[in-house]
Amino acid sequence: MSRWKPDARGRLEKAALELYNDQGFDATTVAEIATRAGVTERTFYRHFADKREVLFLASPLAGILASAAAAAPVSLSPLEVITHALTEAAPVFEERGDLARQRHAVISANPELQERELAKLAALASTLAHALGERGLQTTTATLAAEIGIAAFKVAYERWVNDPDRNPLVHRIRETLDTARRLTAPAVGIAAADDGSFADQEGTA
Repeated sequence: MSRWKPDARGRLEKAALELYNDQGFDATTVAEIATRAGVTERTFYRHFADKREVLFLASPLAGILASAAAAAPVSLSPLEVITHALTEAAPVFEERGDLARQRHAVISANPELQERELAKLAALASTLAHALGERGLQTTTATLAAEIGIAAFKVAYERWVNDPDRNPLVHRIRETLDTARRLTAPAVGIAAADDGSFADQEGTA
């Protein structure tokens, strides 16, 4: 077994994701990951605290979101700022497309990992809310806009990883946030009836 091949961390990540998808996250051991990557278990633990950490690598994502939100033109609305920030961050995922899809499949199959992923998304929402606050938005407005943005990103990301046509993530982000804006726009010619249904105002007395 060679212990001196370059990019041990990258090989460990690739090996772990392959094994998690082949035989399940719970059934995979650190020893198996290390063997497939061609390194020792000791090398694994130099890069990762445990096998969960392979799925939750530190990334520059939060920093990119904060910087992009701060640099967005002052004329943009809160959701437009978030759209700008998320599209600036999209290359972080695009350049790891295959690994991102493998990672998503593993997390989707494990409720415990899903909880940690939601916590990660919540942290990103806090980052965006803070960035919007720095632009002068009130706390409630900034928090709500950030939560809407991250919820839209979650939908866009899931559509992207499951897209057989491999449309760019940027396209999915813009598409989903456009839908979010339409949902929050004033309704035209539509009124809610007492039973909760909707009717055309021009057609009702």
